[in-house]
Amino acid sequence: MIHFLKPESLEPSRLSEILDMHPEIQFVSLLAVDLGNNHTDEKIPISAMKADVEGFLQQGVQTDGSSVNLPIIAEINNAKVDLIPDRTVKWYIDYNPNNIDEQTGLPVGTLMIPAFLEHEGKYVGSRAVLREAVSHFDTEIMALLKAHPAALKEVGINSIDDIDHVELTTATELEFWVKTPDHRTEVEKLSTSQTLKEQYWKRTVGPVRTALEQSLTNLELMGLESEMGHKEVGGVPSRLKGTNKWTGIMEQLEIDWKYDTALQSTDHELIAKDLIKDTFEQNGLEVTFAAKPIEGVAGSGEHHHLGAALRLKNGKTVNLYAPLKMTDDYMNKFGWGALMGLLKNYSVINPFVTCTNDAFNRLKPGFEAPVCTVASVGHSVEVPSRNRTVLCGLVRDMGNPLATRFELRAPNPSTNSYLAIAASYMAMLDGIRAAVASDLSASDLEKEFNKPWGEDKFYLETDRMYRSEEDVFEDYTSDQRDQYFGAPPATVWENLKKLVDNAPKLAVLEPVFNKQIISSYHATMQSMWTTELLSRIIPGNMDLVRRLHKLHGIEDLTDLDVVNWEKINTLRFQLMKDSLSQKSLFTQIRSAVAEESFENASSLQLEMATLVNQLTALYHDYKQNLLRFE
Repeated sequence: MIHFLKPESLEPSRLSEILDMHPEIQFVSLLAVDLGNNHTDEKIPISAMKADVEGFLQQGVQTDGSSVNLPIIAEINNAKVDLIPDRTVKWYIDYNPNNIDEQTGLPVGTLMIPAFLEHEGKYVGSRAVLREAVSHFDTEIMALLKAHPAALKEVGINSIDDIDHVELTTATELEFWVKTPDHRTEVEKLSTSQTLKEQYWKRTVGPVRTALEQSLTNLELMGLESEMGHKEVGGVPSRLKGTNKWTGIMEQLEIDWKYDTALQSTDHELIAKDLIKDTFEQNGLEVTFAAKPIEGVAGSGEHHHLGAALRLKNGKTVNLYAPLKMTDDYMNKFGWGALMGLLKNYSVINPFVTCTNDAFNRLKPGFEAPVCTVASVGHSVEVPSRNRTVLCGLVRDMGNPLATRFELRAPNPSTNSYLAIAASYMAMLDGIRAAVASDLSASDLEKEFNKPWGEDKFYLETDRMYRSEEDVFEDYTSDQRDQYFGAPPATVWENLKKLVDNAPKLAVLEPVFNKQIISSYHATMQSMWTTELLSRIIPGNMDLVRRLHKLHGIEDLTDLDVVNWEKINTLRFQLMKDSLSQKSLFTQIRSAVAEESFENASSLQLEMATLVNQLTALYHDYKQNLLRFE
């Protein structure tokens, strides 16, 4: 069986030969990604493609706007959308082990083709945005080098004619939780295990080990070049019950694969999620890629590694950000410019990174949550270091300049990587332009980046700090963090507002993120936010309020039990019970959304979250003091 096809195999006649040689491939599916980070998947008999391979490659498949999330772009009265195959990236074959073809004796395969969404003759959707960002970055850097030939010295190149193109390289790290079905572990046990780091990088056992090993093998087969799989900090030890019967599995894992070009890497992530989920489920384990599946313990991140390189005509590769001598500087002026642009403009990148209620549940001050817009480059040039409390870190390998890159720590498994990476590179390009045009040296740009709060500089904002090698949670108070690094948004609405009221920074994105894309994305995420708020979060909290009932009886009762219960009941009424004179918090939120008073709904959501946390904490203390429950 074959598991993937490289771009050079996608010429029509060669593709037809491959499909004829592999009759086990019986279906084709076009994978396009809309602005809501949903990817399409359909089963088209392979015969439909083989009847006219060239026509299929050019015209793809027609659908309508109801199939994808493209509000404003593909409205109900103009809903024709085409799925067009992308022949510049790998295609994958997904085999179904539960469906064996009688003639070949092999699992039935589906040819998975990454695709673009096309509307009115224009590519739209997430993959198209990233493709445009890659092209724009290449064009603009080449134009910048032509206008400022002296900057070529930063990368040790004599002439712009030596450069073939600029290539963006990225990688993502996927964290996720696995568990046995219907299993629930107490948060207190998970929190204790996390604090003691009993699970971090420990040995996997039983079905978790099997599924982890199989996932890494399957990633290799699919051409993703897996690098590592290991336990993360969250979880509790599983138990062996009977012969080869494991129970109580609740573990957090991470799987990584090799970096690649920006568009190829994001496609890899798409495939990896489905592959990992299928593999673990075949071993009887549930998988969740939620950013914060369990309140009170570690959430799952998906750090994005962002690099750029110059591909020379002689076949060599030069890192765009690495200094000529790794022992002299952290980065060259392109690198400093990129990092400055990323942080200065992060307020309009963040809506594409953190855009769900689940993501905001993870991004709270505490266990290494990257909530502060600040970066670390290392304690010294000679010894690369990592600061896990910052938003972005410089990653360096003293023996390999090509490894120089930035690690953006805020993304999570639900982040739309296509859009987040595209926005990041557009912001980095803005900083690079400023750095090169300034004629400042790398050391001068480092001083610019090290600026204290309140000091005016040529590019960075006065009332901000941008670098910290300290633990930002231990060495700064909450007020200091907000003052120095900016107060982070606390809700989806607060984040989305940056796409409306921040025109100067939105201009940085506009060459790729046109107004229609921004408006469509804003509408998509706002709808998802309010729908989840009304249909999942409030009903879930209502169930919680109803479950927390009085447990004490007359015997063994103390005055503290009575006081505790009165506090709990007061919160229950405040959250859920309406009266003739006053509306509950749940009702107020529903009314605010219905009236499109989203600012009010956002504030009320924060109030609700605070009260729910107080309620669960009070109920925990209440139960702790009871000798027995009625």
